Amino acid sequence: MLTRDFLMKADCTTAFGAIGETLLWSAEQRAASLAATLACRPDNGPVWIFGYGSLMWNPALNFSESVTGTLVGWHRAFCLRLTAGRGSACQPGRMLALKEGGRTTGVAYRLPDDEIENELSLLWKREMITGCYLPTWCKLSLDDGRTVNALVFIMDPRHPLYESDTSVQVIAPLIARASGPLGTNAQYLFSLEQELQKLGMPDDGLNELIGKVRTLVGGVNPPGLA
Repeated sequence: MLTRDFLMKADCTTAFGAIGETLLWSAEQRAASLAATLACRPDNGPVWIFGYGSLMWNPALNFSESVTGTLVGWHRAFCLRLTAGRGSACQPGRMLALKEGGRTTGVAYRLPDDEIENELSLLWKREMITGCYLPTWCKLSLDDGRTVNALVFIMDPRHPLYESDTSVQVIAPLIARASGPLGTNAQYLFSLEQELQKLGMPDDGLNELIGKVRTLVGGVNPPGLA
């Protein structure tokens, strides 16, 4: 289970599983990426983080406020080859990211003003282990009527772990079989399904994938799914 305490103590070279030296980012690379992202901050207002996957049910962040919202122009896609965490190099799975087009619903978190850099450093340790995402400031429509600038982790299509084929017949068997130190890939998918249902946020684009993976793992949620 990925927790805040786990992230704070984790040695990134081993904690998530074996990550190739050519893929693993150093602490210095993550710090440089974070600094560059903050340098592009569009205003001096609150810093919001948009969660569309595990950040929705397991943010592991200190935040002052959380609000559901919608990001226009991007959609969920399991387009990231998963070789650590919930997968391995010999049995890779697929992790969630965002690809261009459509819309995505999720949860936005406002960080405390006096904890922004500490919280973002922890978030970078979670999301930018291999630098696979492009941290991007996007306009986000909150369900309470506000529009805010939020940090969104979008898939970098130039990254070596990017996979363009996200067809169900290709990725369902991968997700059904993959596992790693943080659990199974299927657990992740079913947790996403549960959270979307809980929040009243249907994502019809995932229905076929969820059904196929559930069939492949035996028709039930795998052990350990909260």
